Amino acid sequence: MSIVDSQNSKILTYPPSSVARAERSLICSPFKLELFETMRRQSVPLGAIASENGVKNSYSKKPLSELACDNALGWLIEVGILRREVDGQGITDSFRLTPLGHQIVEKYQSQNLPNPSWRDRLYNAITRWLRSPF
Repeated sequence: MSIVDSQNSKILTYPPSSVARAERSLICSPFKLELFETMRRQSVPLGAIASENGVKNSYSKKPLSELACDNALGWLIEVGILRREVDGQGITDSFRLTPLGHQIVEKYQSQNLPNPSWRDRLYNAITRWLRSPF
């Protein structure tokens, strides 16, 4: 990964394979673009995403248990889209976008995320399974 300096900000460039994997993971996730657009501006706590709150806030496609929600968000952390928010006492239950996440969400700004193809779902599942600890 290289860093390119511009006048006012640093733009991170990522390998195309990392961007493709992250984008595929975002598209295959159970979340709506509204969640990630909110994360561009502020951190979002797990409680606002899990269960009926996720549907009510237009963050998820269907109600997710806290465990399922945390697992899906954890995968998005592993592929580099999200990070956990940190406060003065340590890690919190809130999430924010990483620079890679900002780049990908910006690409889909004011659109809906495309529906994942069967190939996207298969690649995402295989990648996720292979990265899981045994």
